Amino acid sequence: MPSETIPRPGRVSIDVGDAIDNGPWTGLQKFVVLLAALSIVLDGFDGQLIGYAIPVLIKEWGVSRGDFAPVVAAGLSGMGLGSAIAGYLGDRFGRRVVIIGSVLAFAVATSAIGLSQGLVSIAVLRFCAGLGIGGALPSATTMAAEYTPARRRTMAVTATIVCVPLGGMLAGFYAGYVLPSFGWRTLFLVGGSLPLVLGLLLLACLPESPRFLVRRPARWPELGRLLHRMSLPVPDDAAFTDPREQKLELRQGFRALFEQGRARDTVTLGAAFFLCLLAVYAAFSWLPTVLTSEGLSVATAGSGLTAYNMGGVFGALLCAQAITRFGSRWPLILCCAGGALSAFFLESVDVGNTTLLIAGLGLHGLFVNAVQSTMYAVCAYVYPTNVRATGTASALAFGRCGALVGAFVGAIVITAGGVAAYLTLLGVAMVGVLVAVALLPHHIPRRAPNPAMAAVPNTAAGL
Repeated sequence: MPSETIPRPGRVSIDVGDAIDNGPWTGLQKFVVLLAALSIVLDGFDGQLIGYAIPVLIKEWGVSRGDFAPVVAAGLSGMGLGSAIAGYLGDRFGRRVVIIGSVLAFAVATSAIGLSQGLVSIAVLRFCAGLGIGGALPSATTMAAEYTPARRRTMAVTATIVCVPLGGMLAGFYAGYVLPSFGWRTLFLVGGSLPLVLGLLLLACLPESPRFLVRRPARWPELGRLLHRMSLPVPDDAAFTDPREQKLELRQGFRALFEQGRARDTVTLGAAFFLCLLAVYAAFSWLPTVLTSEGLSVATAGSGLTAYNMGGVFGALLCAQAITRFGSRWPLILCCAGGALSAFFLESVDVGNTTLLIAGLGLHGLFVNAVQSTMYAVCAYVYPTNVRATGTASALAFGRCGALVGAFVGAIVITAGGVAAYLTLLGVAMVGVLVAVALLPHHIPRRAPNPAMAAVPNTAAGL
């Protein structure tokens, strides 16, 4: 424990981690989780608008799918860099400032896309928006995890992550209305204004994480007031500790992810995120385009991605419930298998049978997004507070690299082999995720007899 956090003799010492893990689930905590969830809803909303716009832009500007691969890659590169930077900043300067800055960044950049005159300007703005989109996710999920009692943490974290496909589903409904009537420029101008409003709300209402404040004695008065608001009254001169996580903290940063037995967790989580986000963003970026290339209308193609996202919302919530009860290993393995098998099954479906096709895409989205969403809860379990944002952000950065690969590979595969080759790519990626998840050493355990002990983050991940 750092010397400056050792309480002076005679002062009451409060274990903040234990107080939150086993304490009440108050209105303030629920409100913070709601704000984190709204940040991720609009993260998913703005992040997927480009996928709905690409078929329209291809037709309007007379360009090819390959011409849009750098545009998609630019956005994903920004997301990867944003995830890594946000984790570093979040662990050192706080979750609050990173969440607010990220939301405002992707709000402004997304709106500006509506004024673009060519692919280069869209690519630059997508990169800038990606910095914010990538930065919001790890910090918001960390905030949700650190405000939630242990017995509810898996569901709270998953409920925030599931907001990515929820945001994509809302983007589908929004695009289905705006694109035919007002065009792609309005799609981005209005779509970017929504997170701008949220950013102002966060600036006014979002508090800092108590588990971040405990490491900064100068901010202990703020922490005391915050705990009072969480129905955890403390004396005015109390000292604060978090021994469950601080006792193993030797250093912060990326190197700590490979220390104290966490190396294999870090490698397998990185591989799982890489392949899963390859599959997810191959759908987010190219699914409407690949369906229109098979002769379906833009509206029907958009419905396919909307169904994929809708299935993901239900899948993530169901998988979170299963993890809370049975632990994370087998639910994740079964969902990986379902994601692979559903992709291979879709290869046999006639594209003209739109009802079966869209239902199959919804089922595939259910399994894939169930895996992607709940893996963040596994990160919150594996990594202690001092590297939790860095660990989550690093796993997500590996995932963004997979998404970046998918941006180019997706365009190549669609051009070379059409919908069948595209679906094979999705299925093979999910087989790889299954292998990585099976090799992951530490999973969230099945629910303990005392529910207060369920899903407590494992600060001794190497034990």
